[in-house]
Amino acid sequence: MARGAYPPTDAQHPLLRMNPHECVPFMDELFTAGQDARLEALPSPRLMHTHMHHSLLPASVTDNPDCKIVFICRDPKDMLVSLWHFLKGVRPFTFDDLFNSACEGKTPNGPIWDHLIGYWSASKTSPDNVLFLRYEDMLIDPVSHVRELARFIGQPFSHADEAAGIPADIVKLCSFDKLKGQGANMAGSYDGKVFSFAHETFFRKGVAGDWVNNMTPEMGQRFDTIIEDTLRGSGLTFK
Repeated sequence: MARGAYPPTDAQHPLLRMNPHECVPFMDELFTAGQDARLEALPSPRLMHTHMHHSLLPASVTDNPDCKIVFICRDPKDMLVSLWHFLKGVRPFTFDDLFNSACEGKTPNGPIWDHLIGYWSASKTSPDNVLFLRYEDMLIDPVSHVRELARFIGQPFSHADEAAGIPADIVKLCSFDKLKGQGANMAGSYDGKVFSFAHETFFRKGVAGDWVNNMTPEMGQRFDTIIEDTLRGSGLTFK
C-alpha cells in the first residue's frame, strides 16, 4: 500500500523506525479509547487492523465493495501457544488454564472456530472483498503471497516492479527476523486502554509447529478433534 511513498529498500522506511502497530492502527483499541477520530484523519485508502469477529464488523466495512479485508489464518494450536506467550506477560497464568478455556470456547475474542468460520465463509461468499490467507503457506512461499495480496488490494506489481525485484524486497523488509531485530521492536511498549505490551512481545518465534513444545500429544489430539468437529461441513480443514 505504501511502496509508492516508501520504497521497500528505503533505509528510513517507517517499518525500520517504528513498531508495526504505529504504522497500522489497531481499530478495536482506538474505538475503545474513544479515539476513532484518529481513524477518520488517516489518508484514504485507510489501512488498519482488527481482532474482531467478522459478524461484529460494521456494515460500512462488510457491505462496502471498496473495502478489502485480509484475514491471516494460523494453525489453531500454534495460535493458542502464541497467544499464551503474548498474554502471560501482563497476566500470569498457566498454559493449561488457557488450553482448557479454549477447548470450552473461552478466549479473549470468542471461540476460535467461530472466528475462523466467520472469515472463511465470508471469503467464499465475497472473494473480491475478503482474502483468506494461511500463515503456514505464507512462510513457505512469501513472494507469491505478496503478489496475491498486491493483486487483491488493487496494487498489482508491474513488469517494471517485477524486473526490479520489488516483491522480494518487500518480503525481505517485512520478514520476521528483519523486524524483530529493529530497535523500535526491541524497546518501548504498545500502551493500550486495558494493558500495555512491550514491543518485543510481538516478536517471539514466528514459526510453524511450535505447539509441540507446549502441548502433549494428547492435548494436540484433543484440540484437533474439537477443531475438526466444529469446522465440519465448512470446507475449512487443517493438515
